[in-house]
Amino acid sequence: MDQLQSHKLWTTILSITIPLVVVFLFNIPPIKGVDFSFLPPIYATVNGLTAVFLVLAVIAVKNQKISLHKKLMTLCIGLSVLFLAMYVAYHLTSESTSYGGDAPIKYVYYFVLITHIILSVAVIPFVLITYSRALLGDYERHRKIARYTFPLWLYVAVSGVIVYIMISPYYV
Repeated sequence: MDQLQSHKLWTTILSITIPLVVVFLFNIPPIKGVDFSFLPPIYATVNGLTAVFLVLAVIAVKNQKISLHKKLMTLCIGLSVLFLAMYVAYHLTSESTSYGGDAPIKYVYYFVLITHIILSVAVIPFVLITYSRALLGDYERHRKIARYTFPLWLYVAVSGVIVYIMISPYYV
């Protein structure tokens, strides 16, 4: 299997597996005896840092600082993996938190939450394909998809922070 086929296979596997694992988490009872209740502010911070580094990476590439761009994008991938690990650990061990606010802010919260969830699933293959194209040196196709990946990923990172800020008063 050549590198391109390998990247396509892993992109497909991860794009399907990650959302399925998250759905699975919300359909099993939490593991008792382990307390990861401290994680939400940490993974919200990781989301915020991802957003900052995404913006810095775009600024770097626009200024032809390609090496810096690569480092920042690799950092963003690492932060996203870290976020996912903490998110899974928290939701494996904790009950879901319900939003306790009243209308009209409740509708804002649910709009941000629902768009965040949908786009967090949709962005996975975009990120993996964009990153793979860069790793494989297919920079023309990398740039074409990056135009879509960047705003999606940025929205997911920023909306994750907003969701955390809005739900945090209701954590038990």
